[in-house]
Amino acid sequence: MERKVSGSTTVTAKEVKVALEKARTLAPEEEKVLRMRHGAGAASKTAPLPRAAGQNEELGDELLLIEMQLMKAMRERTGQTKTASNKPQTAASAKATKEKIVRALKKKP
Repeated sequence: MERKVSGSTTVTAKEVKVALEKARTLAPEEEKVLRMRHGAGAASKTAPLPRAAGQNEELGDELLLIEMQLMKAMRERTGQTKTASNKPQTAASAKATKEKIVRALKKKP
């Protein structure tokens, strides 16, 4: 037996957005599908991203360790250091820098 619909309703993106903010039983994938289907943006652009580990601290620690290892490997591959300002300057490089500045100043009229 078919169900008859007496009238049609239109759901706006704003209504979907408000409903999704109140809903707590949806899986992240379900929420994403509803937002994409109805054109409802995220609740806040400054809201923190959901954690992949959820409430599992052990998994969170493992993911943090993997992230740190990947960042270290990326820095080594690209030749970057953690912070350039903490890099100690040797006496030879300081002298070369000073001479370069002096030469540049002498060239100025």
